[in-house]
Amino acid sequence: MKYLPVPAACAILVSLFMLQRYGTNRISFIFAPIVIIWLMFISGMGLYNIICCPKILSAISPTYMFRFVKKIDITSWKLLSSIVLCIAGSEAMFADLGHFSKRSIKVTFVFLIYPALVLCYAGQAAFVSHHLGTSDDVAHLSESLPSIGLQHIFTVLSLFASLVGSQATITASFSIINQCQALGCFPRVKVIHTSDKIHGQVYIPDSNWILMVLSLAILIGFRDISALGNATGLAIICGMLVTTCLMSLVIALQWEKTLFLSAFFLLFFGSIEAVYLSSCFLNFFKGAWCLLVLSSIFMIIMISWHYGTVKKYKFDVENKVAVDWLTDLSPGLGVSRVPGIGFIYTDIVAGIPAFFSHFITNLPAFHEVLIFVSFKSVPVPHVSQNGRYLIGRIGHKEYKIYRCIVRYGYRDNVRDTDDFEDQIISSIGEFIAREDGDHETFTSPEGRMILLGSQVTEGNVLIAVPAGSEHCETAVSVADIETQRSPLLDPSPAASAKKKKVRFMLPPSSPKMNPSLRKELQELVDARESGTAYFIGQSHLTVRKGSNYMKQFLVMAYVFLDKNCREHPVALNIPHAALLEVGMVYTI
Repeated sequence: MKYLPVPAACAILVSLFMLQRYGTNRISFIFAPIVIIWLMFISGMGLYNIICCPKILSAISPTYMFRFVKKIDITSWKLLSSIVLCIAGSEAMFADLGHFSKRSIKVTFVFLIYPALVLCYAGQAAFVSHHLGTSDDVAHLSESLPSIGLQHIFTVLSLFASLVGSQATITASFSIINQCQALGCFPRVKVIHTSDKIHGQVYIPDSNWILMVLSLAILIGFRDISALGNATGLAIICGMLVTTCLMSLVIALQWEKTLFLSAFFLLFFGSIEAVYLSSCFLNFFKGAWCLLVLSSIFMIIMISWHYGTVKKYKFDVENKVAVDWLTDLSPGLGVSRVPGIGFIYTDIVAGIPAFFSHFITNLPAFHEVLIFVSFKSVPVPHVSQNGRYLIGRIGHKEYKIYRCIVRYGYRDNVRDTDDFEDQIISSIGEFIAREDGDHETFTSPEGRMILLGSQVTEGNVLIAVPAGSEHCETAVSVADIETQRSPLLDPSPAASAKKKKVRFMLPPSSPKMNPSLRKELQELVDARESGTAYFIGQSHLTVRKGSNYMKQFLVMAYVFLDKNCREHPVALNIPHAALLEVGMVYTI
């Protein structure tokens, strides 16, 4: 039987991590009754032992704590690390704010979790004090039960309760990783939102499997619950100490209280936690070292990723060029306009990205119609089709340069979008029509951006018809070009090209449409028929010669992570024949 616990624990861990893909709602529906039964069971067990030994209630007096501190030695000092384990698991509730509301966590902890823990530990203390010295196993919680049958029930319930505690830690890890990624402090990972109502309920497959491997490795490597307890105690007290330090900053900076109050809070709570931290470090070589190694690895990952991300963003902001450079100066540099539409994907929403100016400098030509596209996530489940696109104009009308910001919710599937190009062009056509009707309000430097959305139907300014239909062939007077290829790309006929599924045409007769509007819309349709190309910037980070070793290490770590992490969350079905990646080297 001594070889059974480790394989059984490994099987339970694998099963638990396999359940994560179903989402917090379904998992909590399964585990909620277990938690309620477990809390009622340990509360009743504690209340029974308190009734059997009611004098334990006098131990609430703080005099016992002072006696313990007064007579403390190295042996009793080590016991402080075991005291920390009494709160292990309950603190994970407060890391699940993304999965549950603040009010539900507060009410549950105050009226259910805390009273149950007090009754349980008070009852166990009563049992231990009454039977001290009778057995070596008297400190085990199961020994305080009056019958063997209840001890068996306790064993089963404790197993399920440990699963719930592990689940809380896993979901908290998903929330923290998602928040770190949003702050630019963690490499790109795939985040799956499992709820339409609560934004923070997420599932991260990459992190899930990494956590599973690490958990199994630690379990098989230690094979000792005391070593795991030492590592857990150090993790808990380190988390508390960090929270206290951050809370002192919140008091001073966010709440704008006095520095004296912030320092008093830090010294009072921090000194207590420092005492427990020193006790946990006494068990450093008995399992606690593992936590320090893992923390160091993840800290290096987060620092290097944040460092590289900030440096790249600063480079993009400092090296972006003004719109006037593209619209006014580029004709004087001999830049020519070629037929077609160019989609330029960029993260910045103002100015011209550095990689595109780099492209024009080396190849002085760009398309007749340019569309700068940016993707921005909003904290709502879904963005309606009618409000998905922010469209604006860059420069004068004759330049035919537009900016489009695509808004999407955390439950919207922005990948594998086949009709994305059609929706953008249809929305721009609607923008041109609205601009013509209210020209005075579109006078800002980059044009006024308005929310638009198109279902690509015949009710729009541009009529969409299936490619190859008889109506399309007779009504559209443009060159019959069926590919989405760009003249700037390889004109080899061997290159694969994808035929258009939808083609646009203008209404045959519209008395409300003036000639200038009709001409601009026709130019947009003709440019689309001439071909489209997609420009994506690829940046490479390098270190200047003579940089210190720390900087070289951080950049090397960032480059490694950037090459091996997930791609950008927005990845459309762009045909390879129409894709052009522009590389730039950022030297820092």
